[in-house]
Formats: sequence, structure tokens, C-alpha cells
Amino acid sequence: MSRNTQHYIPVRADWLALGREEALDPAQPIVDPHHHLWDRPGWRYLLDDILADIRSGHDVRATVMVQARAMHRAEGPEAMKPVGETEFANGVAAMCASGIYGDVRVCAGIVGFADLTLGDAVRPVLDAHVAAGGGRFRGIRHIATWDPDPALLNPAYTPAEDMMASDAFRAGFAQLAALGLGFDAWIYFHQIPRLAALARAFPQVPIVLDHCGGILGIGRYEGRRDAVHAEWLGHMRDLATCPNVMVKLGGLGMRLPGFGFEDGPRPPDSATLASAWKPWMEPVIELFGTGRCMFESNFPVDKGSYGYGEGWNAFKRLAADASTAEKADLFWRSATNFYRLPGVA
Repeated sequence: MSRNTQHYIPVRADWLALGREEALDPAQPIVDPHHHLWDRPGWRYLLDDILADIRSGHDVRATVMVQARAMHRAEGPEAMKPVGETEFANGVAAMCASGIYGDVRVCAGIVGFADLTLGDAVRPVLDAHVAAGGGRFRGIRHIATWDPDPALLNPAYTPAEDMMASDAFRAGFAQLAALGLGFDAWIYFHQIPRLAALARAFPQVPIVLDHCGGILGIGRYEGRRDAVHAEWLGHMRDLATCPNVMVKLGGLGMRLPGFGFEDGPRPPDSATLASAWKPWMEPVIELFGTGRCMFESNFPVDKGSYGYGEGWNAFKRLAADASTAEKADLFWRSATNFYRLPGVA
């Protein structure tokens, strides 16, 4: 899929270079719980690339790689092909575990894809992921983003509107509990009630909601920021009553939320980012508590809008008034707990 879609903003290295900042509070340990690695036509983001971003002055100790259709197997049964991404990520993790690339443990946790609509038949796929992950495999992301506007849909994923409520999906989802795996939920804000229903049906499955809950500000949502915020906040308030759900704070550099950071002559500085994000992140922290929230980079997807270092500076500005323990939650402990990452901070 082309990077020039509704979802992906082209990365411009020369533009990003205009906005470099020194890292704020550089001693704050960080676990980045959401990034991708891939080698796509015209867009490569592999170990050297994320290491270059991480070395922007922040103390990133470990990362979690989340599925993005990278390195799927070319041969074998269709359902098993995504296991190739876990094999790839585990290889990257082994490279970092050697110490050759410094102290950071990239891919310390791995989230893969398995088609949960296979129902009980997904179990061999999950078992294969666990085996391929070398002790690092932590869960599944089966993207469920759906909207009546086709322009907002990612052509690589075609979920039905009611996928999360279907018997087939829920039979597959039940297998996560049997294996002690978690679920990364990537949905749009108006689908949050469907996720809440899923969370209540499977209270034993840990769920993390990606990207602040799928805020939309383009297409039919353009110019409706206040209405979207009000609806989103009501849904998030209800979701917060599900104790098995956590939230990733980030992902707002995508085109979908419609902030337009990419349109400026210079990249936004961290103060600008923090101001734009505050109405969407502070209420989540208030509703869920720091112990159920984690900051995320969503790189390289968000890299079209701002630099890695500036993004983490923005998070640090948002958390400036938090206690030491609350900062630990937001920057590393919540992620470490959810993904069961050993000894990273």
C-alpha cells in the first residue's frame, strides 16, 4: 500500500531536521510500547532506523513491536503467513539482546496478527506465534477500524462493522485467554462501545486501546472537533469501567485525527504538540489512572508529523505535574506490566 494514503503522511527528513530539540528530563526511563518495523517500497524502517530515532537523547530502555504486515511468509497456509512477522521481530530482539547495539532492547515484546475470525481454528496460528517469539510474544492485534466513509478505511484491512461481536471472532478471541495473551485494539472512536462489550464478555483478557481511542478529524469528521470530543469522551468514560482495559496515549501524528502538523513550514515543537494533545490525553489519564495509561511513539507512522525526540518531549510536558510514581506508570511501568517485560527499568 502506498504511503500517500489517508493514514500515512510522507516522512521528510529535511523538514524534521528544522525542529530538533534537546531531550527534556533525559534521565526518565522509557518503554516505547508501540512502534513498527517494515521494508516497503519507498519506505524502509528497520532496526538502524529506530535506533537512530531512539538516540535522540531520551532514555528508551525497551520497545514493543506491533504488527504491520511486515515480513509475512511468502509460502505456506495463508493463516500462518503472519507468523513470519514474529520470526522477524524475534530476530531483531536477539540482535539487540547481544548488546552490540547498546542497552536498548528493541522488540522486547512482540504483538502479531492472527485472524481471530477463524474461531477455534486460530489456535495453531497462536501456538506458532508463541513458538516463534522466543519468549517475547505477548498478544494479537486484529485491526477492527470501520467507518461508513470508505475514504477512512485502510484497504489492507476490511473488517465488518460488527466483527468484534461476531461468534467467529469471539471464539478466536477466547483462545487468547487460554494462552495468556493480550489484545491490542485499533478501532475508531465511535466503535468504543463495541470494544467495551468485548472487554466485559472476556474480563480475563487484557486489552489495550491504541492511539487514544481512534480520534477522527478528516472526511466527514472535519470541522466537528467539539462534537467528536464529546462523543469520544462519553465512550471513554464507559470504557474506563472495564478493569481489563488500558490505553495507549499517542498516534495523533497520523493523518486521521486531522491535526495538520505536517502542513507547517517547520515541524511542530513539543510545546505545540503538548497543547494540541492535552484535551485528548489528560481526560484519559483522569479516567483510567496512570496505572492504566502508557505513552507510545507509533513510529514510523507518526514520523510524518514530528520527530521522535520532540514527541517524547511533548509527553514529558504533559506529565510535568505528575508525581514520580505517576511518571513511572506513564513512561514505562504500565507498558512493562501489560506486556510483561522483564527487567527493563
